[in-house]
Amino acid sequence: MILVVLGTNDKPFTRLLKAVEDAVRSGDITDEVLVQAGFTHYESDCMKIIDYIDQETFAEALANADLLITHGGVGTIMTGLQQGKTILAAARLNAYGEHVNDHQTQLLEAFEEKGYLIYMRDLSDIRPYLEAAKTFVPRPYVSQRDHMAGLIESWIDEHVKK
Repeated sequence: MILVVLGTNDKPFTRLLKAVEDAVRSGDITDEVLVQAGFTHYESDCMKIIDYIDQETFAEALANADLLITHGGVGTIMTGLQQGKTILAAARLNAYGEHVNDHQTQLLEAFEEKGYLIYMRDLSDIRPYLEAAKTFVPRPYVSQRDHMAGLIESWIDEHVKK
């Protein structure tokens, strides 16, 4: 199963859904496709589209997904990385009215450079990305939360008078 996540941004991201649907129709995607569409209104007879998915259903869908296709939302990407999922990600772009700026391009470039995901820069044909995903092994995500908490605690201990 492929999980497609567009997040909860109030702007549509139909470019990504059209690209996925084109890949389904061409036979390049043969798996079931479940879409969390948010504010993107899209009709399809070959993908199951749900506006919003509650946390429990989302967690179950992600656990069962063989591939995560997502917008450049950090929350979705981090959740996918924590579960070791192969991730294809596309940036919402201001030029298409998908976001207020292009910050997702910078985020996805950084995640790709570190080996965490495949950044789909060109949505006119996602077949090369789907092919690359078959052999892509994402870099394991290691949380630095405890390390950061320790640094903050040490700084407080050193700089705040007791």
